[in-house]
Amino acid sequence: MSFNFRHLKYFVATAELGQVSQAAIQLSISQSAVTAAIKELEQIVGVPLFQRSASGMTLTDAGRQFLAAAYQILSDIDEALTVRDAAPQVSGQLTIAASYTVIGYFLPYHLERLARFLPNLEIRIFELTREMIEEGLLSNRFDMGVALTANIVNSDLHCETLIRSKRRLWASSRHHLLKSTSVHFADIAEEPFVMLTVDEAAHTAMRYWSPTNHQPRVVLRTSSIEAVRSIVANGQGVSILSDMVYRPWSLEGRRLETVDVDEPIPPMDVGLVWRKDVAFTGAMDAFRGYFSSHYLTPQNPVGRAGT
Repeated sequence: MSFNFRHLKYFVATAELGQVSQAAIQLSISQSAVTAAIKELEQIVGVPLFQRSASGMTLTDAGRQFLAAAYQILSDIDEALTVRDAAPQVSGQLTIAASYTVIGYFLPYHLERLARFLPNLEIRIFELTREMIEEGLLSNRFDMGVALTANIVNSDLHCETLIRSKRRLWASSRHHLLKSTSVHFADIAEEPFVMLTVDEAAHTAMRYWSPTNHQPRVVLRTSSIEAVRSIVANGQGVSILSDMVYRPWSLEGRRLETVDVDEPIPPMDVGLVWRKDVAFTGAMDAFRGYFSSHYLTPQNPVGRAGT
């Protein structure tokens, strides 16, 4: 049995999400494929990497050590496969406006890689609301934006979507809806609902609730994703949020799960934004080129969150 890249990728996804089912969703493959790959990997390394339980997969001491090595290997592979062309020769300063969700759950990984691939380019990031991002781009205070592209409304701005992160129902690991064969808005409307408000999340939620004959029974509105995570994990309510911001554990160490909703819910789109008539600088070209090579390849015309 030979060791390959697939083993590492499936192992890391399972370690991060804590469940084979969630890893399979993120990787867009079957649960059996993930399970088989992990078993093969454990046979190759000769020790158990996970402790299995009804609540999910927990890393063993050996598993935690292997995860650190796996991250380094994947990082080296990712860097080796990245087409750099002449990008490292770009220098100067680039000002980027980004929204709260983008800064918290999308940009950090890429900023570290951009610092390595474009070492002579200083990237300055400003966290702003969608309205302030639009105004700043139109007034030339920022070169580009990274935002939830579906929220952009000004017709003088161009959006280039990079990823589409599916929205699912979040519920406690003990919630009865996890046992349902299908979940609809009618079912969710009977539950206490925690409404996230940051980055116009509440407005977005009402766009897909409004065409139905149901409304969420909101018990709390909050701008904190961690508050939503904790309240849901504690069994005090449910929510609908994207896979990009999902983590299986609350700050208190309680588990929450995701459930597919059998009704149309738009994904959360993340991408680049710029003024339509702007003249691209070398720095802007390099920044856009990095994301295009990472997400907009012929095999991946619009990337998935978590890729």
